[in-house]
Amino acid sequence: MYVTNYILVFLLLLPILGFFYLCTIPSNFHKKLKTTTLKLTCCIYSISLLLWFLFDNSIGIFQFVIKILWIPLLNLNFTLGIDGISLFFIILTTLLIPLCLLISWTSISSSLKEFLLSFILLEFFLIGVFCILDLLLFYIFFESVLVPMFLIIGIWGSRERKIRAAYFFFLYTLLGSVLMLLAILYIYYQVGTTDYEILLSVSFSNIEQKMLWLALFASFAAKIPMVPVHLWLPEAHVEAPTAGSVILAGVLLKLGTYGFIRFSLPLFPIASFYFAPIVYTIAAVGVVYTSFTAIRQTDFKRIIAYTSVAHMNLVMIGIFSFSIIGLEGAILQSISHGFVASALFIIIGVVYERHHTRMIKYYSGIVHIMPLYATIFLIFTMANIGLPGTSSFVGEFMILTGSFKVNSSVTFMGALGMILGGCYALWLFNRITYGNLKTQYLKYYSDINKREFFTFLPLIIGTIFLGIYPEIILQSIHMSINFLIEIMFF
Repeated sequence: MYVTNYILVFLLLLPILGFFYLCTIPSNFHKKLKTTTLKLTCCIYSISLLLWFLFDNSIGIFQFVIKILWIPLLNLNFTLGIDGISLFFIILTTLLIPLCLLISWTSISSSLKEFLLSFILLEFFLIGVFCILDLLLFYIFFESVLVPMFLIIGIWGSRERKIRAAYFFFLYTLLGSVLMLLAILYIYYQVGTTDYEILLSVSFSNIEQKMLWLALFASFAAKIPMVPVHLWLPEAHVEAPTAGSVILAGVLLKLGTYGFIRFSLPLFPIASFYFAPIVYTIAAVGVVYTSFTAIRQTDFKRIIAYTSVAHMNLVMIGIFSFSIIGLEGAILQSISHGFVASALFIIIGVVYERHHTRMIKYYSGIVHIMPLYATIFLIFTMANIGLPGTSSFVGEFMILTGSFKVNSSVTFMGALGMILGGCYALWLFNRITYGNLKTQYLKYYSDINKREFFTFLPLIIGTIFLGIYPEIILQSIHMSINFLIEIMFF
């Protein structure tokens, strides 16, 4: 009973305790720093799995709720709790952090201690975002994520433009959030609290809903990102280290979709219905436009970055279908994208670590010298285009099924994005894998090692298992989505 009541506190405190412990280890003890951080993050992942084991699938309300007095005078409390929607985002976060450390095991040597501390701090903020049940504290954690990510891109980025990319990322995502802060202050002034469970019972007028919805939209749309505020993402991905790209694609892009599902839809349902056609239009244009843009790219990372924008805009179509199947498909697709996009960025990192270039023209015939690498690349290429049997197919099919009942034209545009996905994904795989080796450019050949294989393994298992048996996730989120739909419509 004690573990059940305080498990979220343990989960949130462990990264901070680990952060302070790492601070005590000397900077030149590289091996101890890496092994300690890996053990810590694996321990946090184990607790998140325990959270799933203890989770009750039969109820849609928040579980493991704990309220800690923060500023009683202002009626502000530190409230923690999760439902089926936030559970799997927490598990995804705690899984990807140790994988980020594994893929950076040999590639990061300068300022290693600061690098590891940044990731532990990032994990703390991300877990906080997904389990905080207070709008003001959500905003604090939501924006705090920018700080460690800014450092990861700006300090350990790979090229000369990394500082520019870091500022791009910081300013694009921060500017929209200023409006979100004003909306939170207005809500606090009107209601007297920012407690999420209390806000669910508050009815705002139509004009208030529309203004508040737009303020939150400015922040969440930049995080997803939606066209035209998507320009920071390819720039940030190209300059970030491999681990930075993995966590950026795997978790940070999900903050926007999570914000829409958690706050915009239940708190402002009238505004959500009112602005749905605009969201549909932007998302449909985003899917097609970024898919075409991906086809003409010459940088390995930039292609995958644009595909991430396309997939996340497809998720937005599912969210604003306002149907159970569309919303469940959007969450499943978000989790699937976390696996697939992360794996594709690790695939890029593997060859970049060996050859120090991401330009496609220098690669060809990789299958002759790296057959295991080519096999893993094929698995995630198929997953990226939504091949049946992979998690992406289930998520995309549910999204298109949910949106077809609402708007068949938007569904067609979303399906067109899947076809274009086949174009850029297969073209990329063919260019990299087959053909003659370009020995004038590539001098060092070796297939993936044991560390890299075990980095890919959980992502392969997750992608294929969810494609075969998605019910393992759907049964946990079903009641929470029902509860959300009930709040919106009734």
